Amino acid sequence: MRKSLMRMTLRQLRIFNEVCDLHSYSRAAEEMSLTQPAVSLQIRQLEELVGQPLFEYVGKKLYLTEAAEALQSASRDIFGRLESLDMQFTDMQGSLQGQLKLAVESSCKYFIPHLFAAFKRKYPEVVLNLTVANRAQVIRRLSDNRDDLVVMSMVPQDMGLEFLPFLNNPIVAVAPPDHPLCDGRTLALKDLEPYTLLIRENGSGTRKACEEYFKDKRVHFATTVEMSAHEAQRESVLAGLGIAMLTRHAVSLELATGMLKELPVAELPLYRSWCVVQARDRRLSPVAHAFLAFIRTERAQISQLMERFDGRLPKV
Repeated sequence: MRKSLMRMTLRQLRIFNEVCDLHSYSRAAEEMSLTQPAVSLQIRQLEELVGQPLFEYVGKKLYLTEAAEALQSASRDIFGRLESLDMQFTDMQGSLQGQLKLAVESSCKYFIPHLFAAFKRKYPEVVLNLTVANRAQVIRRLSDNRDDLVVMSMVPQDMGLEFLPFLNNPIVAVAPPDHPLCDGRTLALKDLEPYTLLIRENGSGTRKACEEYFKDKRVHFATTVEMSAHEAQRESVLAGLGIAMLTRHAVSLELATGMLKELPVAELPLYRSWCVVQARDRRLSPVAHAFLAFIRTERAQISQLMERFDGRLPKV
């Protein structure tokens, strides 16, 4: 190994990672409470140790060089190992402590806090670092090895991933209570075709699942309106702008109070399994191991938690 690499400091690598993540010297400085000249100096010193430039500007945009991408991968591994070591030390002291880095598809964000709260009751010293993203973004995070675990449906089969299905994710059609389809009759999926369908953006797992299902059932909507979030879909349905395919737990309160109606479509719900996913070659921290074990062994508790999202008011 070159002696120059041994002179790198963890502080330099932390600053470097912030610049990589934010693609900006000034934003990295602000994030770390430093001045921009201080950040520039640390990066310049790091480039001298590496012997190659780490960043380059094209126009006004900052890009990572090939050397930076290699260093970024190595530094993430270094910090991941240190965090795992810290967790092992605390585990040796008789209590599990540390951070669980979890990325979830946006359709899962309503349930995961309740799941983690149940886990935290067992391990009170663990904290959650939660990232919510659409399916395409979650897959990129898996490729970049940025999280301990990921929760998603429709797991890619070509990425060398290990996954554990643990819960059904029911996707249903919803409409405002005064909608013409809310007349009490049982519907076929094709009965929905004449109405405006509010859909998620490209990259959404729910959209991908629905589009594949519609294609299989030969259902075609004449009018669709794209929304960038579940909240926008839900509010647009409430406003009467169209109907939508949403995960039932995302609108459980609205269904329970009658603000929205689940359309009685014979071919629905569309079920997809939520899976907890990891890269096959990723070394899991003790906290991530404990979270996986919790999901495997506490199926009954997880099912009870899920009952809160079935669209019915809780019994008093």
